[in-house]
Amino acid sequence: MKRKSIPILVSIGLLMSGKLPGRAQDANSYIDDRSDGAAIVRSLYNAIARQEYARAYGYFGDRKPVGDYKSFVDGYRNTVDVKVLTGTVTPEGAAGSTYEPVPVAVRSVDKDGKQQVFAGCYLTRMASASGQEPPFAPLHIESAELEEVTGPLESAVPKVCHIPS
Repeated sequence: MKRKSIPILVSIGLLMSGKLPGRAQDANSYIDDRSDGAAIVRSLYNAIARQEYARAYGYFGDRKPVGDYKSFVDGYRNTVDVKVLTGTVTPEGAAGSTYEPVPVAVRSVDKDGKQQVFAGCYLTRMASASGQEPPFAPLHIESAELEEVTGPLESAVPKVCHIPS
């Protein structure tokens, strides 16, 4: 009985760790995480990489980045790959909300293989969950300010971002 329990425990451990032999890891596995500001920004770019534009657009609150959905999709239509790095996030509370300014650097690759690096800040906002009535408003992206930069992606992440005044 003890001999059989060891392989079962090992198998359970492998299942829980996600390290099964021969299991392929998809670089663009579905990620939808609103647990903090950096996670939602990574989820945004995961949706863009997977060409799930409605999901990406849905991470923004009432103020959308470019206006209408069609313009948003058109802005990413030629993008075939993205990589995002996030910096240190320092949450700040204000008037029943938590704001998280997220420093980011993004490398995008278009259909022709052209690479561009952008850097800047996303601002995420979460209204106090205990004070909300349905429908619940989850953590969302409030605003974004990015600009094209030169140099490697790893050195493009801003050191700090602040909540706009």
